[in-house]
Amino acid sequence: MLTTLPYRTMIHQKRWATNGLNAVLADNFERLPADERVLVVRLLDHIQAVDEIFRHNLEARPHNYQAPRSAELPSLDALADKARATADWYANYADALRPEEVDEAIAFAFSNGEPARLTRGEMLLHVATHAAGHRGQVALLLQKNGIQPFPDRITDFLKAEDANPQQRIPTEVTP
Repeated sequence: MLTTLPYRTMIHQKRWATNGLNAVLADNFERLPADERVLVVRLLDHIQAVDEIFRHNLEARPHNYQAPRSAELPSLDALADKARATADWYANYADALRPEEVDEAIAFAFSNGEPARLTRGEMLLHVATHAAGHRGQVALLLQKNGIQPFPDRITDFLKAEDANPQQRIPTEVTP
């Protein structure tokens, strides 16, 4: 029987890593040079836009994005707030996803209008891995400036989950 646990684990790890990165940025953002602060905000905005686009895809609703970024660059604080809410939505979605829904294909259009079709599971994998790559770019900018990035490896997440059993990912979803 197909399980939803890997998808749920990846989405919960994404939320944990996003919140951790945003906490590091909240404490250290002004230590970055101005041009690199803009890069960080652009990367976070891109992650957020893609997360929102794929949320709409999962809900079978059209999105209003013409590109995988905001029309106007938001503030770091606004992005952190939106990221927290979106990450919570994805965690709730992944927790409620039933095994028979994982391979359900959904037709949608990318922000450039190109038609596409992915399964619900593939969309969750895309959202999780896409964000991980861009978090790595932000981490590199932090390291370059002497700032310790958030340790966001899956092994760090699983270790943190073991240390906090009350926050453990549910193993069963009740209908």
